[in-house]
Amino acid sequence: IGLVLLAIGAVVYGVERLLGARAGQLPGDLVIRSDGWRIYAPLGTALLISLALTVLLNLIFWLWRR
Repeated sequence: IGLVLLAIGAVVYGVERLLGARAGQLPGDLVIRSDGWRIYAPLGTALLISLALTVLLNLIFWLWRR
C-alpha cells in the first residue's frame, strides 16, 4: 500500500510540475480566502482524476480478461 501511495504522489507531483500554476485550478475547484486563512476544495480536479482512473482501470481490466 505504501508503494502505491508513493507512486500516486510521484505522479501527482510530476503532473503538477508539467502543468505549472494551472494544476488544481479547474472549473469547479472552490477556494475561499479570508484574513490569514484559505479553504481549498478541489471538486473539479477530483472529478477529473476519478474519470481518468475509471477509464484507465476499466481498460486494464478489459485487456486482462481477453
